[in-house]
Parts: sequence; structure tokens; C-alpha cells
Amino acid sequence: MSDTLTVTDRTRLRRSHQRGHFDRETINAILDAQPMCSVGYVIDGKPFVTPTLQWREGNHVYWHGSSASRALRRSREAEVCLSVAILDGFVLARSGMHHSVNSRSVTLYGMAFRVEDPEEKHAKLARFVNGLFPGRYEGLRDEYAQDLKATMVLGMEIAEGSAKVRTGGPNDEEEDYDLPIWAGVVPVRMEVGEPVPDPRNLPGVEMPEHVKTFRL
Repeated sequence: MSDTLTVTDRTRLRRSHQRGHFDRETINAILDAQPMCSVGYVIDGKPFVTPTLQWREGNHVYWHGSSASRALRRSREAEVCLSVAILDGFVLARSGMHHSVNSRSVTLYGMAFRVEDPEEKHAKLARFVNGLFPGRYEGLRDEYAQDLKATMVLGMEIAEGSAKVRTGGPNDEEEDYDLPIWAGVVPVRMEVGEPVPDPRNLPGVEMPEHVKTFRL
């Protein structure tokens, strides 16, 4: 397996080529840093985009949803587009057209497949939960058969796609640097707040370590 994805017509950046990255290390790091994603489908010639959570296992990315979802049912063995994005800051320049954002994003294309085997589906969902909260799944009640039946797990090989990364300050026209206008970067960070216990927790049930130490 190559360490770099092949550049295709739909993954090639038309502008700002220096922001494009096709190496798996960069792509994997962004996927691992942001579980929230959007998956695009085409159903009967019309576009649909579904927000959901994704997780990566090696050279594949997986996502889940309701088995009753029309988009998920129709996406079996269909071409999809999956995208994740992380906003790192607002870039304020000396002209409106040079304002930008610092961000990291990945867009992937490929054929979706459905995880059919119940044991494999169970293992994928366990990997998903434990990937966020290590060891949590083993402490939960056993899944009901109906739980697994009501949940669909889809996957896609990471074979076509690219990452786009912007960092740094504004890139103004050279003559604009003489203007008395403030420019710079307003950083944006996603923060994890203090856990809020369910008021119906049983007395004496303590917060587990994987909740206390949770970080993204």
C-alpha cells in the first residue's frame, strides 16, 4: 500500500496547491482528530448530506446510523463522499478578499459497503466507542439483538481523496502592509467541558477514569 494517495481529477486542487496533501499520515491524523463528519450521497439523482460520526481502522473509514435511514439503505455498494473539517482560526487581512480561515480538512471518495455480519458489526461499534473512551464498551450492558438490527455500519476504503491544510497569518498584497489596518489571526479551539452526570445515576456510581481524562 502506497504512503500517498494517487491524485485524481476530482482530488486535484485547482487553487492554493500548497495546501493540498495526499499523504496518508496527514489524512489519517485529521480523521483521527475529528470524529464528526458529513457523508454525501446521490439518491434518485438528488444530493443528500448526512452528518454523523466516523472512525478509522487502518486503511478504512467507518460510520454508522439508523437502519431505517433511506440514505444509508441506498448507499450500500454506492459511491459516496465523506468529509471532515477542523476550524483552527479566523484570518483577518487588510482587504476583504484576503480574509481566510486556518483549517484542516479531508475529503474522501469511494464505494461504500455495509458491514453485514452481526459479530463484525458488534466489533466495529465496540471499536468506535472504545476509540473515544478506552475500555468503556466492556463495562456496558450486552447489546440487544434489536439494537444491532436497528444500527447500520458502513465503511469505505481510503483510496481516493486529499487533505487541505491552511496555517499562518494573512497573505496581503504587498502594498497593503503600509495601511493602518489591524490584521492577524483569531484562534479557534474545540474544548472539552466538565462532564455532567445523569441525575438518574445510581447512588455510589463513580465517574470512570475514561470520562475524567477524556480529550479530543
